[in-house]
Amino acid sequence: MRVATDIGGTFTDLAYVGTDGILKVDKASSTPGEFEVGVGNVLDQAGLPGDDAIETFIHGSTVVINALIERKGSPTALITTAGFRDVLEIGRSNRPDAYNYRFRKPRPFIERHMRFEVRERIGGDGQVIEPLAVEDVEQVALAAKAAGAKAIAICFLHAYTNPEHENACAEIVKRVVPELFVTVSHETTREWREYERTNTAVLNAYVQEPASTYLDKLERRLKERSIRCSLQVMQSNGGTVSFSHARELPIKLVESGPVAGIAAAAALGSATGRESIITLDIGGTTAKTSLVERGEMRLTTDYYIDRSPLTPGYPIKSPVVDIVEIGAGGGSIAWTDELGRLGIGPHSAGARPGPACYPEGGSLPTVTDANLVAGRINPELFLGGRLAVSVERARAAIATVAGPLGLTIEDAALGIIRLANAKMLNAIKLVSVRRGYDPRDFHLMAFGGGGPVHAAALGAELRTRSVVIPPAAGTFSAVGMLMTRLRADWVQTKVLAAVPANAAAVADIWEGLERAAHKHFSAEGIVTTDISFSYALELRYLGQEHTVTVRVPRSGSIPEILDLFDDRHEQEFTFRLNVPAEIVDFHLTGLQVPPPPFQLAALPTNTNPTLAFKKERKVLFEKLGMISVPTYDRARLGAGASVAGPAVIEEPSSSTVIGPDQCAVVDEQACICIELLPHLQPSRKEPEEASA
Repeated sequence: MRVATDIGGTFTDLAYVGTDGILKVDKASSTPGEFEVGVGNVLDQAGLPGDDAIETFIHGSTVVINALIERKGSPTALITTAGFRDVLEIGRSNRPDAYNYRFRKPRPFIERHMRFEVRERIGGDGQVIEPLAVEDVEQVALAAKAAGAKAIAICFLHAYTNPEHENACAEIVKRVVPELFVTVSHETTREWREYERTNTAVLNAYVQEPASTYLDKLERRLKERSIRCSLQVMQSNGGTVSFSHARELPIKLVESGPVAGIAAAAALGSATGRESIITLDIGGTTAKTSLVERGEMRLTTDYYIDRSPLTPGYPIKSPVVDIVEIGAGGGSIAWTDELGRLGIGPHSAGARPGPACYPEGGSLPTVTDANLVAGRINPELFLGGRLAVSVERARAAIATVAGPLGLTIEDAALGIIRLANAKMLNAIKLVSVRRGYDPRDFHLMAFGGGGPVHAAALGAELRTRSVVIPPAAGTFSAVGMLMTRLRADWVQTKVLAAVPANAAAVADIWEGLERAAHKHFSAEGIVTTDISFSYALELRYLGQEHTVTVRVPRSGSIPEILDLFDDRHEQEFTFRLNVPAEIVDFHLTGLQVPPPPFQLAALPTNTNPTLAFKKERKVLFEKLGMISVPTYDRARLGAGASVAGPAVIEEPSSSTVIGPDQCAVVDEQACICIELLPHLQPSRKEPEEASA
């Protein structure tokens, strides 16, 4: 049995596959402050055995990102090259709001008195210029402990080319103060850019104690249930890693939960012939979107936390699936300001107290309350009928914003939904239009508890090829973990002219990264024959500052690589240059062979939607108002079943709202595929004419 649990701000999701190869899912409320308790609760609720029947346990959690955003890490010190203690303070001079005269740089996670310098120097070519002063390291290690540090980050200049001094420094620190957590920058990233490298090392050290403590508690709780199998945790790169490796590099878990859904969307899209997908994951706290191109997730090493139009945030130089995240989840709170404007988020009601409709919910209106008032969510089926929600409490909360706006409760609820949709549309455009992709060339795959509720309206607005609601949509991120495999990424900066004369140097670098990969997977107990590699280069035209990532074949010639680079550059920036190019970064991805396939859903043979009909329910639509629409049981819709909108298809963890002029069809993979009615579909020439 393979088991996966995904902890969100509101719910803890469970997905598992037994010996019969059939997927089963469950969901329970999260337990903030003691998330491992929520894991135990959902395992108990599903009645899973606690013995050798479980072969693999995979976990996704928001513990790391929460510790960073809430600044609840451990006191941390920095040891760096003499003269560079203020790198964190200086940061970058670019800022998102150039005309904000009140702009202040983000406050570093480590105050200046906790940043220590030692004498050493390595050049940009990796040669030692000044030896490491051992006595300096011994003194600052004791000083850091005396100042209250529980973790130490070590980041030396140009350590990405030669980690000799960082390794020596770490050995000394562990000898002098063995009780402290230690992070060295070259293990978090081997890319250049001093500020970003330093910040990544610092944030890893900052969350090492809370992440290790959480994983220790979870492992103990699992052992109490006699679960002693392979324990893995979801990484930000779309793969998994063992608990032991995660304790050393918790920064790689910063987007642990959300990326699993994207990985599942990519796998399901490839299996159903939909390789170009925009994903939309709407949970209780946030809405997240990403783009999958030709079956491949987009990764970036330019990831930021706390970034907004007003602040540049904090960089993390670690491979992360490219995600845009906004505060527009089901629990996001709606409000009005003194000017009479309606707003949503970023604050969320979370699991405690939860939306106003919950039995012990708060008093403030949320997106979930608005959908309940609009009839888009069935109050009798919320969380499979295990959570008794109240439409009356939701209406009372919506009234607190309807009054100041001079609206009816229904119109205020529709306004909240429209504003949430507008925020989601903007997020989708950030991962598509802003990066040179036309949403009309993609399928929109929506999941999470709120994804199917909003997706049809968003797809109609964006005119995507279709809207796809996968099986088990409300727990799809947990399902995605069952589809993932052990993965690790290595990124190495080495600036080389992209000319045929450097082909041998390129091959040598790939061989070195492959050796590191084999060593890593060997430590995880994976044999060489069970590993596959993919390769990517970051290139730029001579004179440019930043790079474009290009997937390349292992044995690709330099001219072939340059052709791929020109095409990618033109796609992202609309032009190509007839000038020399250079390679900046090498990116190797190592993957374990995929796990055994499993059946996402057991499809009934019924193709007649009337046999899945439940009852009529009043639902509020923007153009039609409050009208009576049919509702259907998703579990009774077989492949080929077709439902014309407006309608609602219900399942225990979510509801799919089909708008007017839309039609939904169930495919062979149990996905609900929503499209405009045939006579309303634009011709494929129309997008080109519109853009022209």
